[in-house]
Amino acid sequence: MKSILCSFFLIYSSFLLANPITFTPLSAYLQQHPEQRFISQKFASVVTSPGQKSQIAQSRPLRIFVVYPGKQISDYWRRSIASFTARLDELNIQYEIKTHYTRPSMAQEQQERLLNKATRYRADYIIFTLDTIKHSELISRILKVGMSKLILQNITTPVLQWQDTPPFLYVGFDHVKGSQTLSHYFKEKTHKQGEYGVVLWSPGVISETRGQSFIDDIEHSSSLKMVQSYYTQASRQSAYRSAMNILKQNPKVKFIYACATDLALGVLDAIREKGLTHQVMVNGWGGGEKELAALQQGELDVTIMRMNDDNGVAMAEAIKLDLAGKSAMVPQVYSGDFALVTKETSQKELAHLKAIAFRYSGLPSSTP
Repeated sequence: MKSILCSFFLIYSSFLLANPITFTPLSAYLQQHPEQRFISQKFASVVTSPGQKSQIAQSRPLRIFVVYPGKQISDYWRRSIASFTARLDELNIQYEIKTHYTRPSMAQEQQERLLNKATRYRADYIIFTLDTIKHSELISRILKVGMSKLILQNITTPVLQWQDTPPFLYVGFDHVKGSQTLSHYFKEKTHKQGEYGVVLWSPGVISETRGQSFIDDIEHSSSLKMVQSYYTQASRQSAYRSAMNILKQNPKVKFIYACATDLALGVLDAIREKGLTHQVMVNGWGGGEKELAALQQGELDVTIMRMNDDNGVAMAEAIKLDLAGKSAMVPQVYSGDFALVTKETSQKELAHLKAIAFRYSGLPSSTP
């Protein structure tokens, strides 16, 4: 059986979605599936409460295989694993975990090799992400084989093509909601007037859901004009180059919107070099340690801060319910909470938010 599954995984390379990935926004999904609202609300209360030990006797440890784009400045992915395993320990669930961190722009062939390894490992749960069509091809194979239950991290918009055989769980923080919150902040600060630039992730889901949703919201409800936007190589260095181009060609921009932590820091590098720290605003996205340090230094203007560890806790609690035969109590999507944090946010309030957001993964230092 093992060799058959591995062979299938390797030869199923001819599969390609007939159409581009079709996502259902979380708000629309909940309207289409009203029963999910109650399940989600009840599950969310479990996530924010102290863990209760599992009473299920396991015949063996669970096998969990993780492939994360964790080789970046953002600490989101590393904190995700830390909170996930800490909650599993608190729940008294026995497990073995194999974690592989890759670069965000890692070649599909390398990711495919890792997922083939997960198949050979006969993982009970595979935790992966979705940002490109290539990712969707790999995910479709896993869903087709059906041997492992799939958790998709950092994605909260169900894929229409997989509605008949969906992943076990979509988990993360709603990119659209977070981006629109930042849009509202910039509209208020600029009085809805002026020019701005955008620095995007590499082409894919992150750029679309965080970038285009921001641009659309700005266009629909303000007179702000986007003068230039760039896709990047999902790195600080490429964001720096993009921001330098924006600042050279459009010296009157009021802000540059960045779609991720690494991009925000690259934009900051360019703003510092041009001596425009107090003239051009820039945001973070996620509220990890590096972003909070930049906020405290007064260089970063604002970020949308994820209650980071909730995503790891949610994965652990979903597995606990599944282990107990209660998978019907696991929502299709878990989307964690945000808080808008600015450089004016008080130290007391920031300390309170950190205590919630990093309650398992450890608090970042209070000084830059």
